[in-house]
Parts: sequence; structure tokens; C-alpha cells
Amino acid sequence: MVSKQHEKYWNKSLSLSKLAIKNNYLMPISTELKRIRVNHEISFELRKTTSTNFKSSNIFGPRKNPFCPWDINLEIELIGGEHVLILNKYPVQIGHMLLITKTWKPQDGWLEKQDLKALLTVEADTSGLWFFNSCPKSGASQPHRHIQLLRRSSKERICPLESWYNRKDSEQILQHKILSRNIFSTLRTINMDSSNTTYFKYLDLCERAGLGNPKNNEKPDYPYNLLITPSWMAIIRRSKEFAYGFGLNALAFAGYLLSTGQSDELWLERNGPITLLEEVVADNLI
Repeated sequence: MVSKQHEKYWNKSLSLSKLAIKNNYLMPISTELKRIRVNHEISFELRKTTSTNFKSSNIFGPRKNPFCPWDINLEIELIGGEHVLILNKYPVQIGHMLLITKTWKPQDGWLEKQDLKALLTVEADTSGLWFFNSCPKSGASQPHRHIQLLRRSSKERICPLESWYNRKDSEQILQHKILSRNIFSTLRTINMDSSNTTYFKYLDLCERAGLGNPKNNEKPDYPYNLLITPSWMAIIRRSKEFAYGFGLNALAFAGYLLSTGQSDELWLERNGPITLLEEVVADNLI
């Protein structure tokens, strides 16, 4: 990541979080951390919820859109004319940010160049792991367009599965045939890729994943997750959100799992996280 970043968005998110927690606008989710080793390079992070704030649901958003209008008490900053950066109301990590459109845009539609331009504006100051869940079957909980950011410092690993994606040939992924058929990645360079370049890389990944394109398809042909970091982007083609009681969104394909009261941890212990991911990619369309 770039050392010249001032991280004003990150610093504002931390100070705003303290105030929002104090006034009950922010409801952090408490978890216990366990690591699940896959090999000498990779281990997943499994967080088990211990918080009463968390409610697992497969309903695609509440009746009232919480982003239109958004909660001003969670607003970090307006980004350009079409987006706003806000805090996630129910964070596992303090400072978890959402980049949302100011007016209604569907989560299950195509991302637009302006979405990625706004993302790059934030990334030029505060970078980390961006993730996007396209619809309920890929783990989205709200139908209003939002891209999420977990900030990472220059000294931190971006995510547990970083080595899967940061090589041009993605040799780690290729070892797992089901995943290799459904994960598509490309390299990028922070502060060198323009919004045009980033948008074309997104479209190319969509084409490679068989999602179609905005010119010929009203919406993507498959549910999908998108991961964006300073050095790579990846699209994961999905079939469903849940497997063995685990709700899996884009973070699962970054190496982060969340266990709730419905999750079968004994199955996970016996079969491993790779097999869990294989259960929800497009090879398992039903």
C-alpha cells in the first residue's frame, strides 16, 4: 500500500465509531476467534458470535431501506456527487465502512464506472479489503448498492487467502478444481489503475466468469462476489449463500468465516473450510 496515504477516512471512522457506540447508533458484534489451518501458507479465521446484536437471516433486506436515507449519525463523508461513505451499523471490526449510492441503485445490477471511481477516491486515502455481494445468494443483506471496506495498514496481511490471488497464475486456487472453475482473478496496482482501467478489469472478470456484460445482459447471469485489494481483484461465481448453517459472503472467499448458533462446526472440523466453499460456488447450482 502507499505510504503517502493520510487515512483521513479511517481516522474519522474510528472517532465516529466511539461517539456512535456511546450513543447506541453503532452495535458492534462480539466474536471469539479460532484459526483453521489448511496448509503451511493458509489458515482461515473462524469467528464465533457471542453478541446479542447479531441476528442471522436470509431475508434480503428489511422492509425499510436503511440507506435511503442513510443514518446521518454513521456518515463519514460524501464521496463525489453520487456516493457516501458510512459506518456499518453492526461491525465485527470497528471502522468497517460502506460505500453506498446516495440514491437508489440495485445491488443485483451491474456495478458502474462511477461506483469504482468513488471506490478509488477512498482507496487513494484509506485502503484495504473491499468486498461486494451481488445478491442474497452471494450473501448480500441489503438490496441498495453498497461496497464494503475493511481497512488494512501497510504492515497487515490483506486477508488470510491473499496468497490465492496475488500471483498471476493463481496457482494456489488451481490446486482445487471446483474453486478454480469459479474463481477468476487479475492483478492491479494501487494509484496506477484509473477508474476506466479498474472498470474494464471488472468487466473482463465478469466475462471470464460467464456473468455476461452490461451491453447484452440486464443483470449478471450468476450471483457473484467481488474482492478488491491494492494488488488484485477477484470474482467468485456463486450458487447459494448457506451451507451447513454457515452464511457465506465474499469474506468467506477471503478466508473469514462467521459461526452462529445455526452453524455446524463439527462438520467444518471434519471436512475443512475449502470443502465448505466448494458447496456454494456455481458447480452446485440448484
